[in-house]
Amino acid sequence: MKKLLLLLFFLPLTAQAQWQDVLNQVKDQLGKLSTQNSSVDIAGGLKEALNNGISKQVSKLTATDGFYKNQLVKITFPDEMQKVDKTLRKIGLKKLADDGIKSLNRAAEEAVKEATPIFVNAIKNMSFNDAKSILMGNESAATDYLKGTTTSDLYAQFNPIIQQSIGKVGADKIWTNIIKKYNNLPGTSKVNPDLTDYVTQRALEGVFKMIAVEEKDIRTNLRARSSDLLKKVFALQDRK
Repeated sequence: MKKLLLLLFFLPLTAQAQWQDVLNQVKDQLGKLSTQNSSVDIAGGLKEALNNGISKQVSKLTATDGFYKNQLVKITFPDEMQKVDKTLRKIGLKKLADDGIKSLNRAAEEAVKEATPIFVNAIKNMSFNDAKSILMGNESAATDYLKGTTTSDLYAQFNPIIQQSIGKVGADKIWTNIIKKYNNLPGTSKVNPDLTDYVTQRALEGVFKMIAVEEKDIRTNLRARSSDLLKKVFALQDRK
């Protein structure tokens, strides 16, 4: 070690400068490698967390009763139709009202099956800066990222499917009957809601709500971090 120090001392100044340049370059490369590894870890961990949300939560919504029996996302009558629901039940048409609600949820369950490819594409295109911001963001930052990057595509995909599904599950006939019966009652104002848009919007809300459930679990529950990568990445969040 002493010999090395003496050698460095007696090196010409130009040689010492060149040596320092080499050392600086090595440090820079090590720093870049460290940053690259960090970016891979963070982006990979966030992508895994989002994929978990999709596979564990969104997939549940596509099953029969995935919306209808989940109180977090169950689709009920539109606001302007709440009075219709109450009136139908009051005059003994409870089953018709229940069938109307069930048919809307069936349409949403059918449409959500088309969501996964759109989510996968958004996750695949996530940048390191996106991932870093999400990791250090609030408890719904990842969900908010997906919402911002996929909502317009999901709406465009869901809307025609829900329109078809409303016919497929018989919701159009049920709702035509509901609206006709209600509009024929004395003293009621006419209603004619855009069911396709309403169910599309509620289906989107339901999808993001369930992804948020999974995200919050991973952020706050150590046992929900089911892989070494999730444990490593979200440990960074724990220290913020």
